[in-house]
Amino acid sequence: MEKNHLINKTNRPKAIRRLVIWYRRNSAVTSLVDTATSSATAASNVAGTVVSNAGSVVTNAGSIARSTLEPFVFDPLRRLQGGESPEEKIGIQDSERIWVAVDGMGGDFAPGAILDGCLKSLSMLPLKIKFVGEIEKIQKAAIEFGLEESLNQAINNGNFELITSGLSVGMDEEATAVRKKKDASINIAMKLVKEGKAMGVYSAGNSGAMMASGIFKLGRLKGIDRPAIGALFPTKDPGQPVLVLDVGANMDCKPTYLHQFALLGNIYSRDVLQVEKPRIGLLNIGEESCKGNDLSIETYKLLNEEDRFCFSGNCEGRDVLSGDFDVVVCDGFTGNVLLKFLESVGTVLLGVLRAELPRGRRGKVGSAFLRNNLKRIKKRLDHAEHGGALLLGINGICVVGHGGSKALSVLSALRVVHSAASHGVMDDLADLNKSDVLHGK
Repeated sequence: MEKNHLINKTNRPKAIRRLVIWYRRNSAVTSLVDTATSSATAASNVAGTVVSNAGSVVTNAGSIARSTLEPFVFDPLRRLQGGESPEEKIGIQDSERIWVAVDGMGGDFAPGAILDGCLKSLSMLPLKIKFVGEIEKIQKAAIEFGLEESLNQAINNGNFELITSGLSVGMDEEATAVRKKKDASINIAMKLVKEGKAMGVYSAGNSGAMMASGIFKLGRLKGIDRPAIGALFPTKDPGQPVLVLDVGANMDCKPTYLHQFALLGNIYSRDVLQVEKPRIGLLNIGEESCKGNDLSIETYKLLNEEDRFCFSGNCEGRDVLSGDFDVVVCDGFTGNVLLKFLESVGTVLLGVLRAELPRGRRGKVGSAFLRNNLKRIKKRLDHAEHGGALLLGINGICVVGHGGSKALSVLSALRVVHSAASHGVMDDLADLNKSDVLHGK
């Protein structure tokens, strides 16, 4: 009896120690989301002999997390993506609100998801929405999403307008379809900006059609041959993303196009991202000026001779997220591949973490600790959570959303529209030929 008592007494501490070790290990993974690299080092020490592979996985995850766990957009959106309730903390005066035109028919989940995001934005951002689309489909979507009451209230408050349009441009249609479908929602939204009835336009629809419509309706900025789509990527510095352009508007580029992208990115980074002297980089396969294809070599010469911005040289793929550059320019084909690759990082990271969890009861205990954290990581790395990219080079504020945009993504993209409008970026972009503007004097 005394022997059995001693056995039970020694077994209990072992079981408790295992749970304590599991708790500490998973606690380290929890803090990984917020403290990245430092937590990874602690986790590898705690894990020790309990889980042979956990230390290296968490350490590697730390370096990955630090450069990928931050959203593509800047400070105000962290609150929107977190657990706080912005509508309780933000008092918006009607006099502060600006009109924004929204292509309600653009996107895989339009118009319901787009409508949902727009209505949510009214309580979080100083905006008024001109929602353009096919009225019958919008009303049907409002019923399906349970948005009837919110929609009617927003209309009655004068913060929301429904604008009738014809058939929209499909995601699989050629960009030139905007010429044939003159009353398409994207065309009408662009027209509202041209007439001064809206400060900017947002669409999660066909990006090619949006660029074509923007050129036809609003025109290009003086000195710009091709508009570019600029996307914000995370860096090691959580508070300072890097602007990458072009990420999909121009598949084939000339050196002069990339030079113009650098001019556009310099102004946007300075005015909106508040970088005093943006460091411009050219995406290339090596740091040396002689590296790369003909496009890269000729572009390097143009950027290196430019005195209207700070050219920091070639940027290799591994340096895009390093924080050493504020703006990185490339052709649309390369930029789009880079963007889509980054979108996959979250899924791969979660897969690695799940695969390295031990099997059996210990694995189930670990999964229980990690479940909420994995959901948070997935949410923060999901491309649909990070809003839209600014179409730079058009004579108006145009933000392109991801085709799979849902409510939060729409909300985030509208924040980008508001930021561009409130920082007066269009005033500087319209004066591209004035060196004092580009110098920030």
